[in-house]
Amino acid sequence: MNNRILFVDDDPNILASFQRSFRKTFEFDTAAGGQEALACLEKNGTYAVIVCDMRMPGMDGIEVLETFRLRTPDTVRLMLTGNADQQTAVEAVNRGQIFRFINKPCPPEDLAPVITAAIEQFKHLQIERDILENTLTATVNVLAEILGMVAPDALGRGQRLRDSAQKFARFLGLTRTWEIELGALLSPIGYASLPPILLRKIFLGEIDFTPAETGILRRVPRIGHELLAAIPRLQPVADIVLYQNQHFDGTGYPADGCAGEAIPLGARILKIVSDRIILEADGIVKRKALDTMQHRKGVYDSALLEKNFLCFPDFLSNALSASQPVLSLFVADLTAGQTVVADIRSQGGSTLLSAGSRLTDTILQRLRNYSSLGDVKEPVLIQNPAG
Repeated sequence: MNNRILFVDDDPNILASFQRSFRKTFEFDTAAGGQEALACLEKNGTYAVIVCDMRMPGMDGIEVLETFRLRTPDTVRLMLTGNADQQTAVEAVNRGQIFRFINKPCPPEDLAPVITAAIEQFKHLQIERDILENTLTATVNVLAEILGMVAPDALGRGQRLRDSAQKFARFLGLTRTWEIELGALLSPIGYASLPPILLRKIFLGEIDFTPAETGILRRVPRIGHELLAAIPRLQPVADIVLYQNQHFDGTGYPADGCAGEAIPLGARILKIVSDRIILEADGIVKRKALDTMQHRKGVYDSALLEKNFLCFPDFLSNALSASQPVLSLFVADLTAGQTVVADIRSQGGSTLLSAGSRLTDTILQRLRNYSSLGDVKEPVLIQNPAG
């Protein structure tokens, strides 16, 4: 497990003292200011602990620690300052969410045990994170598969949103992406509450909804939020689902006044990715798609929008591949991980699984149950996973 520390201070004498005092005790890097600290983060990835001075030219300590909190949330953050005024402490706690606030000068023998405690905190967070992510990811995957049985089109859409959001989050330099991934995958979970006739209209791309239908659709994210918020530790994911249709200027819905960067980052990402999928379905791609979205004033986080088109200059992630052959197989020959090329339908014409969905063990079992009753139009068209 990584136990590396980053010391950040604009005073070269203090950095030299860290080198002398801790070279035999800890593994660490030093940075002479905020920009060097971000360069170290970019080069080396997550640090266990960052020890940062408050008063520095350019980026101050609060800005540095806030950036680390957003980029590598598990990094334990310590602040050193000779100006321990109350406002500094409040800002450091609120924005950087620091582990300890330490006054300068701090003798090495006093600082060393604080750093050791911070490393232990990092180890604890990593173990807890691994358990949490593995447990919740399994739970969420089951929820997504159940949703796919209720609303077959939603599964493939959720999978594509997740893949695109994951790649974009990593492009942004975020190291902890699981909450964004799960929020994208489960963004349509509120569809489970919709009448079948309304689901059909949605996935046929219809836009002519009655006032009553519009009211129902606007409640879908809140229903999804309520379902997920009831699961321990899924509140951040639930918030992404809730605000997936909120505009950056505070319009949209749930229209509760939340705007700008107060909207969860995952929700701002999801809004961009979700709307791009709709545009791609209408054949609007590349530069034309960017122009279309830029003309929707106040809808998107403009900085994220530009970066999204740098990450995906042409198309979002897509499970279907032009390089993979299309296979015609019977349900008995399908395997998990394959991608559905054309809708799989029952003999009565109902969609059992939509094109673009990846097969899972649970979905396969459902298809086999239908097939055993002779209620699947076979063979079906699929692609094997790329690579």
